[in-house]
Amino acid sequence: MSILGLGTDIVNIKRIEKILKKNKKNFIDKILHSKEKKGKKITAEYLSKKFSAKEAFSKALGTGIGKVIQFNEIIIINKSNGKPTIQIEKKAEKRVLKKLKVNKAKYFISISDDYPFALATVIISK
Repeated sequence: MSILGLGTDIVNIKRIEKILKKNKKNFIDKILHSKEKKGKKITAEYLSKKFSAKEAFSKALGTGIGKVIQFNEIIIINKSNGKPTIQIEKKAEKRVLKKLKVNKAKYFISISDDYPFALATVIISK
């Protein structure tokens, strides 16, 4: 396994609570993919973990959000055992792989929260 990128991000959940009070629908639509919204109660804690995970992914990619990928093109979902996984929208995955200069990549993620903070770490490997 060869590591292509490593990213970590921490989010203050209180900051997300304030954003949700002002602009809930627009912020949720900007951050979450439809798969992340389906059947979920979207709380500040839930959104903070997704936000942190997506920022960590963009840091591991080395581009930040906006240049190669948008927040809602990164999909963070949990397997039945609770383990978080990263999926990328098909149209965005081509851009990601091109940026990484590989044909295929693996994504590893760890997410944690302890109010008022949410933290995520992402490793991208080939």
